[in-house]
Amino acid sequence: MDLDRFLATNAAAWERLATLTARANRGVRRLDATELEELVALYQRTSTHLSLARTYLRDPGLVARLTGLVAAAAAVVYGTRPRTLRALGRFFTTTFPAAVWHLRRFVAVSALLLLVPALAMGIWLDSSPRAVDAAAPEAVRQALIEEDFEAYYSSAPAAEFATQVFTNNVRVAVLAFAGGILACLPTAYVLVFNGANVGVAGGLFAAAGEAPRFFGLILPHGLLELTAVAIAGGAGLALGWSWLVPGDRARLDALAEEGRRAVVVVLGLVAAFAVAGLIEGFVTGRPWPTALRVGIGVAAWIAFGCYLAAQGRAAAAAGLTGTLGEEERPVVPPLELVGRPAGADAPPGVASA
Repeated sequence: MDLDRFLATNAAAWERLATLTARANRGVRRLDATELEELVALYQRTSTHLSLARTYLRDPGLVARLTGLVAAAAAVVYGTRPRTLRALGRFFTTTFPAAVWHLRRFVAVSALLLLVPALAMGIWLDSSPRAVDAAAPEAVRQALIEEDFEAYYSSAPAAEFATQVFTNNVRVAVLAFAGGILACLPTAYVLVFNGANVGVAGGLFAAAGEAPRFFGLILPHGLLELTAVAIAGGAGLALGWSWLVPGDRARLDALAEEGRRAVVVVLGLVAAFAVAGLIEGFVTGRPWPTALRVGIGVAAWIAFGCYLAAQGRAAAAAGLTGTLGEEERPVVPPLELVGRPAGADAPPGVASA
């Protein structure tokens, strides 16, 4: 398929669609019945053009332009708007899990940057009395293990404490995400630093023979909380990587695309951090059996992981990658290709579809 011919043949229709959509966004009544019919017809044609461009032309700039046109027109045709409850539901059932699934390799790297320092510090302190002595004075260590660490979780009324924890977790996630724009290094630092801090606390407890008590206090909320931090870090790493290695996209285009996806991830994680904060405020510090408190945390963590895996895979199978507005694009197969075997070449004259 010839790109120049494709552009020359269809550019006027795209401009007309953009004009009608812009008018309709200011009020559908601005269009008469004939113009509404024209908008629907142009929307269907442009959806076909988008499918063709993705399949045969693979020009990032053209695909991005047609994606925007189709998404904006779909909002008019189907009466959808970004601020509706329907869109909010679509965000959590499709867009957010699609974005996390698309970034799963970066999330895996982020998890390693978080967990490896935690394990390394914990094992080192547990096996080295000299390291324990260097970590903190004996009185500080004793106070931390015997009272301070556990008392922290009941240091304020549950609702107030949950709010404080939620705010702090979101701040860490935003730092992990935003740092990615600087070649991944700030994101990596945030992950390693937070992982090492967890490892120091765990190592001090383990060295004192109190490892079960540490895990009984950290696991109820920590499983979900640290998973969410790792996901935010993955979004930050993907953002930085798009700048370093943009592939066949222009560097700014790659950064913009990953930025839109990363924002989806961070917004979606707000709910995860809210749940983790509620668990930390209302469960972790309660005088309940350890098995019950840990069981609640494990159940929330497994539910979150299953939700991301199931919804993310389904969204990916539908061709979605988690950028804002992407799920509103109806996939209209090119009329010329209906019934053709997979892998068949485009028919002659397809540029004028």
